[in-house]
Amino acid sequence: MKTASTQRSLKDYLMVLLSGFLMGTADIIPGVSGGTMAFILGIYDELIEAIQAALPFLRNLLRLRWREAFGQFPWRFLLVLVSGIALAILSLARLMHWALDEHPDYIYAFFFGLILASILAVRRRVRRWSPGTLLTAALAAIGAYLLVGLTPAQTPEALWFIFLCGALAICAMILPGVSGAFILVLLGKYQYILNALLTFDLSTILVFIVGAAFGLLAFSGVLRWLLRHRHDLTVAALLGFMAGALREIWPWKDYIHVDEIPAGDVNVLPSLAQGETWLALGLMALGFCVVLLIERAAHRRR
Repeated sequence: MKTASTQRSLKDYLMVLLSGFLMGTADIIPGVSGGTMAFILGIYDELIEAIQAALPFLRNLLRLRWREAFGQFPWRFLLVLVSGIALAILSLARLMHWALDEHPDYIYAFFFGLILASILAVRRRVRRWSPGTLLTAALAAIGAYLLVGLTPAQTPEALWFIFLCGALAICAMILPGVSGAFILVLLGKYQYILNALLTFDLSTILVFIVGAAFGLLAFSGVLRWLLRHRHDLTVAALLGFMAGALREIWPWKDYIHVDEIPAGDVNVLPSLAQGETWLALGLMALGFCVVLLIERAAHRRR
């Protein structure tokens, strides 16, 4: 793992920027996690360590220890990564908003293949499979499967609730398999936050970012401890989350109506007689292959 003192080349930083762009792209899609992309790209552990280094960095800044602050904090890595995430969100939010409205099956098919391949790639991070790790993965998968089946709630638009949404969503964003965007859907605020980005509603955006920063610093410490002291169980749980979350992005759904009002959806098998189905399957295969190529490239770089 690279540290704050490790010298990166321009090519390395371009890869970090690309990693951030892929994470940001994933975070826009409900059901897809930016943490999954970080896991695939091999920067997940470094990301968690970098987030945790933020508190000592701030303390050193307040004490005017500038050299010590910037010398121990991987600010270049985080700056480039966050720039990639922001670039993806700002440039693709409108496109993804349109694509999810017009062609959701194609978008979800691509990301379904991507996450399915991610599970196969990440499973090698478990050093030793045991009955305990298998049970943990199974329970996490069941929990994620039930979670994504919940019905979105009607919630207030007060700033305190936007702060809470930011804190909860960012915790999900850094968990592989748990989508921050989907947490916003469950909280009834996905469309609201997306519209705030598209219309540059600064008060909503700033409160959401402050909530996200608070949640990120609080939750990353717990996750860091788990990865250090319960590595295999933690990774097995993350794999289970990824597997269970596949329910949300299954491309083929049959929508249920009660008195002509939409009341949910249920996953169904695709009809192979339709040309759109084969295109979706092709995109699913493409997503699967993209992850294998990214994982192989990341492995060579490591």
